[in-house]
Amino acid sequence: MLDDTSNTFTYTYIYFISMKNTIGTRIIETAFNFSVWLIAKCSDMDPLEKKADELRKLPEETLGRGIADCLDTHGLRLVKGFESHDLKHVLLGYKMTPIDEVRMQAFMLGNGNYTLPCFAILWFGMIFLPGSWPVFYRDFLLGRSTVPVSRWTIEACAHRNLTKLQEIIGCKQVRENTITLKAISRFGAFAAIGAGIFGMLFCFSFLFSSNMADLVGAGFPFVGGAILASGGLIALSNLSRKHASAQVV
Repeated sequence: MLDDTSNTFTYTYIYFISMKNTIGTRIIETAFNFSVWLIAKCSDMDPLEKKADELRKLPEETLGRGIADCLDTHGLRLVKGFESHDLKHVLLGYKMTPIDEVRMQAFMLGNGNYTLPCFAILWFGMIFLPGSWPVFYRDFLLGRSTVPVSRWTIEACAHRNLTKLQEIIGCKQVRENTITLKAISRFGAFAAIGAGIFGMLFCFSFLFSSNMADLVGAGFPFVGGAILASGGLIALSNLSRKHASAQVV
């Protein structure tokens, strides 16, 4: 009887996680498509259309041609602010799917891209895709062992051979195993962000209570969590300024 109960609980948990991942995938896809649509509506698309046409004229083996082919295959266009995002999809081999969007941000976080959009998309994915946490962690570790690519741009790389660029970023960086002040600072920043966001999420539901005691009791921790998370982001931003970026020759 105990084994049957245990198996029932296991199957129920797996089913719940799979359903949550399916719903989460749809939410992420809808949110991402809406964001891209809104940016496109508010931007002058003519220069980006011209840039896309120039990419289509490049030789097939180049990164720029790969970006153009990828966009055409999925019926997408270059969008202001997303050019480097499309570059990384082709360069790193991540598909244009919701889960791969989050996976790529996990990779980029490990790769040293400490930006607000990167954190936002990754946290969004971790909330709605809990069953994919191990995959995100592996991508994070892969990003840590790969040459930094966060500052690579279409203008600098479009004409380069895609295969050779992928060979370059596949080179392992030599990392010291000793604990340094920078490593401690980075760990503290991540811990502050995690603790701050957890505190905000925990207190969020109490902010809608009609009980004044609940409002006061949840309000101060919520603000404190926001300050803690903001402080962690600022610390990571300062660390990223000192992060060595690879130069594409």
